[in-house]
Amino acid sequence: MEKIKGLEKEICLVVLVTLVGLLGFGLGRLSRLEERRVPIVIKNEAISMQEGSTPIEAGKYVASKSGNSYYLPWCTGVKRIKENNKVWFDSEDEAKTAGYAPASNCKGL
Repeated sequence: MEKIKGLEKEICLVVLVTLVGLLGFGLGRLSRLEERRVPIVIKNEAISMQEGSTPIEAGKYVASKSGNSYYLPWCTGVKRIKENNKVWFDSEDEAKTAGYAPASNCKGL
């Protein structure tokens, strides 16, 4: 019985050392992946959403020809508007004058 208890302790020690080693290896690999990650750079310039689409510039607003709300270009509602149905405005007043109201789900309006 004494030999079995000693063997259990040795097995537990081997398992513990193996798990610590695997954990150390995994953390080392994870830190290596972080080093390779390319940082995201945000520039304050005109951006185009798709090739051939209208450029998005600061201060622009967009609405759908068939809708009644206007959005900032980065709002999620803009993704649902087809390119040929988009109406662009240079100012918020211009969009309101055309009969559009600010979208309630677009933060910043």
